[in-house]
Amino acid sequence: MRRTDVRPTGIERTFHDHKIIVSKTDLKGRLTYVNRLFVEISAFPSEDALIGQPHNVIRHPDMPRAVYALLWERIQAGHEMFSYVVNLAADGAHYWVLAHITPTLDGAGQIIGYHSNRRAVTAAKVATITALYREISAAERLHDNAREAVAAGRQVLAATLAEAGMDYDEFIWSIINAEDIAA
Repeated sequence: MRRTDVRPTGIERTFHDHKIIVSKTDLKGRLTYVNRLFVEISAFPSEDALIGQPHNVIRHPDMPRAVYALLWERIQAGHEMFSYVVNLAADGAHYWVLAHITPTLDGAGQIIGYHSNRRAVTAAKVATITALYREISAAERLHDNAREAVAAGRQVLAATLAEAGMDYDEFIWSIINAEDIAA
């Protein structure tokens, strides 16, 4: 299944706030592991239907490219990243998560893949991040060229962060509270 074959239905799917969606990928972002909740919430028929697929098989078209570009830049440099993400399930439903993405290192400290834990988020947090994502996406849609779209989105993100007097991590942490990250 290609993500372009799935159209958003507008139906939102949620999951219990004490559960965690887990996935692992190789260096190119191909899924090497998914937990049962990932399969369930993404509406794929099985784990086997996901393994080997690019992680972006669940990319929602409303998720700004600029945020993904920042994510890849950070994790490829060996840094972790927290981000609010809207995903698209195989049946067209969507679901919001707070993603914590980290590089997976071998014994020599080399990056060999990536690991992501995703938690449920409240409607209030979705409303906060959606406003920013709409602005970024609107700037991206003004460009047919992917690089130009990402650059335009990053400019909107940078301007918003500068106006708030925060970097990206500070902005995300200003939305997160203790209930979101409690184990």
